[in-house]
Amino acid sequence: MDKSGVFVGGTIGAAIVIAIVAVLFISPPESLKPEISVTNGHSTSTVGEVTPLYSKSLSLIEIFEKSEPGVVRVNVQRGATEEVSGGVGSGFVFDKKGHIITNAHVIKDASKVVVTFLDGRSYNAEIIGTDQYTDIAIIKVNADLALLNPLSIGDSSNLKVGEQIAAIGNPFGLSGSMTAGIVSQLGRLLPSGSGYSIPDVIQTDAAINPGNSGGPLLNMRGEIVGINTAIQSATGEFTGVGFSIPSQTVAKIVPILIEDGEYKHPWIGIAGRDIDPDMAKVLDLKDAIGFLVITVVEDSPASRAGLIGSDKTIDVEGVSYPIGGDIILAVDGIEVRKIDDILIHLQRVKSIGDDMVLEILRDGRTTDVTITLEERPNGN
Repeated sequence: MDKSGVFVGGTIGAAIVIAIVAVLFISPPESLKPEISVTNGHSTSTVGEVTPLYSKSLSLIEIFEKSEPGVVRVNVQRGATEEVSGGVGSGFVFDKKGHIITNAHVIKDASKVVVTFLDGRSYNAEIIGTDQYTDIAIIKVNADLALLNPLSIGDSSNLKVGEQIAAIGNPFGLSGSMTAGIVSQLGRLLPSGSGYSIPDVIQTDAAINPGNSGGPLLNMRGEIVGINTAIQSATGEFTGVGFSIPSQTVAKIVPILIEDGEYKHPWIGIAGRDIDPDMAKVLDLKDAIGFLVITVVEDSPASRAGLIGSDKTIDVEGVSYPIGGDIILAVDGIEVRKIDDILIHLQRVKSIGDDMVLEILRDGRTTDVTITLEERPNGN
């Protein structure tokens, strides 16, 4: 096992912990502390002007009371009998029709899924749709209408690093547990078991615990801005690096999962590497930005558009560097600093059949190449 970091999903298993998720802790905001000014050598306290991130921010107590009725516990059985190992995760109500959002890895290989609401009532759930590439799943229960309290979906594109957030879930099976913290970074690329990384992921300073996966990440208006899904850890224990699928992705994927049971992702068909300072020097580039195409998949959108991969290497001080491939500098006019920028653009705004214009550097000259996106092949 690679001891440098292990990405773990988010349920607590009966025999082995196979899933862990993001929960958070909060400190008083700096904006609420008094400013100190100095007048004639004497310090005086003055109240600084506070500009809240949201005009109607709620307290953590208000967020919990508003949201808890819509958060559920998800129990999973894998196998034909109760003795077969299962797990516990989290989820939340999406609509009054009984659709519940959770993580795909929470219900993976499930023979039975049971949803438990705040008042303790439980219902068998039907799996409606899953998308392994974003780790999102939809299950459905035929529950009492009074139990179905949908949570509001917010816009994760408005999140800022340092913004306070909260999470509700079932760590270690402890139902209805709330934690809080901040957004550590945005637009992360999260490796997954699907063969494709999950783009545009929210990083939190989460105190991660087993059982939270599939639960909501909430802004200070009580709106869902993410689905807690994973941590980075060499031990499976809290290290302060947690990840959540953004609500912008949820809003795009979920309606199609409900309608079709699956979501088809667009695909280019290239592999390569980001331009780092050493590579920029070798290629005589002014800036260390862009993505070097090394491999173009045969019979792919990239091959049909005429993209060129590296066809040779050069050794510099004992290190081999690929050269000769196209360097992608922008997609649809948006600068590409690394592969993350391409994948985030695909995830946020592109669909199968769309055209995407790549600005590339080839043989010292920039040119535009138009690619028509196709369905991504199975990564497994």
